[in-house]
Order: sequence, then C-alpha cells, then structure tokens
Amino acid sequence: MNPWHDARLLNMLANLLFACVLAACAGLAMWWVSQRPVFTLRAVEVEPRPGDALRHVSDAVLRTTVVKGVRGNFFATPLAEVRAVFETVPWVRKASVRRVFPDGLMVEIEEHRPLALWGDGRLVNTFGELFSANLGEAEEAGPLPHFSGPPGTEVQVARRFAELRQVVAPLGAEPVALALSERHAWTLKLADGTTLLLGREQGMPIDKRLARWVETYPQVMAELNRRAEVIDLRYPNGFAIRSLAMLEGEGGGEGGEGAGASQGRQAAREPARGQGKTQERPR
Repeated sequence: MNPWHDARLLNMLANLLFACVLAACAGLAMWWVSQRPVFTLRAVEVEPRPGDALRHVSDAVLRTTVVKGVRGNFFATPLAEVRAVFETVPWVRKASVRRVFPDGLMVEIEEHRPLALWGDGRLVNTFGELFSANLGEAEEAGPLPHFSGPPGTEVQVARRFAELRQVVAPLGAEPVALALSERHAWTLKLADGTTLLLGREQGMPIDKRLARWVETYPQVMAELNRRAEVIDLRYPNGFAIRSLAMLEGEGGGEGGEGAGASQGRQAAREPARGQGKTQERPR
C-alpha cells in the first residue's frame, strides 16, 4: 500500500511537523524575549548570611568581583559560575546566589571565622577548614592559638582544642597552642607558658588525664611554690613535673622513659586518692 494514500499516517506526519514548527517558534520567541534590555543585569546585591555580619570581606573587593565575574542577563547568567567567583574572594567560605526578577541577583555570603593559625601559615576556621587570609585581620581581636598536625588532621585538632579548652577552664587557664605529632601524641601549651604532654589516645582518655591534673593542680602548685614548665601526663597512675631543659634533652618529650628526673618523681601525684608514687612507662 502506498503510504501517501494513507490518510491516518499523513495526519500524524502533519501534526508532528506542526509541533516541531510550533516548538521552534516558541523557543525563538523565548530567546528574543530573554535578550530584551529589561532583563540585562543591573543590580547585584551582596549581604551576609542571616544572623551573620561581614567583618572582613571588603566592599571594594566585592565590587571588583561583580564587575569581573558577573555577566549576562537574568536568564543566561550561570549561577554556579557566579557562586564560584565569589568563593575565590578572601574570607568568603561559602556563597549562595539566586535570581531577583527581572534584572538582579542576590548573593548571600558566609565568612570564615578564624579559630587558629595552622603550622604552615594558613588559618583554621571554626569548621576545622584551612583557608588563606591576612593574619593581621584575623588577629584583630587578639592573637590566635597555634595548631599543628599531620595533613588532614585539621578537624581533629580543632575538635580536640575545644574539648581541652573546657577541661582547663576551671583553672582560668587559656590554651595557646595544640600540636599533634606524627605518632599521634598530643601536646598542649597554656598562656602562662606551661606545656602539657598528653601523649597518645591509649588507656585513659586524653581529657580524663587532663581533668585529673586540673583537679590536683592547686595543691601541687602550692607545694612547689612556682610555675611548672612542663607537666607530663603520659603516666597511667599520675603525672610528673619537669623542666624545659629535660624535655629538650629527650627530643621534645615524645616517648620518654619514666619520670625523667628526680624532680619529676618527687612531684608526681595520683589525684584524689594519694596513690601513684611509683611511676610506669609513659604512654
């Protein structure tokens, strides 16, 4: 049967052709409308995330970013690219972008909140993420604590710092440095210069060891009548008081043997129960 004599088939082809023409016309019309001057981007508003304030992001830098990185019109501007451009601005942690009809964009910015200075010179934010920014701006409210550790441990160090900060709070002490060694041993330094050797997460948890020292600190310091330079908390049944010279002589205090000195043995105590005069190998 000749298909050109099939009325049903011819109707289907005609309808299909009509639909294609109609879709093409509609697409062309939409493109024409989208290119009208009324939809050309004229306003890009930048504001902080709700509940936040922009403390470090410069207005001048934001204006330059808008001029260089935002192009197109209301319909054609790729929001993902605009977001990526804003997230290259110093101090910007995250940016979210939405369209504002008919000719604008709204950009919400979340700033980095500096928590500490990392060992390589970069900053650590409150999420434990590394970022680069001007250190002078970061320390406007005062010096930042120093963190260090193997690559990839930034979140772990930040969380541990918050935990240990609460433990020493009853003493009115402020931590200024926290280090995690390659062997995963922790060292905490306080603002008065005291260094706390916390060791590795073996046996008694780190925070429990520190809490034990905090509990007995006033009594021990009253007996010594001076500030302790180094507190070695790596013992399972007490702690030892040492000097910086002893610590340096042991190569930084990791993996040392025994109490390290007669001074340390004399001052070591088991908290609350008066035990622990005999020291075991540090952990």
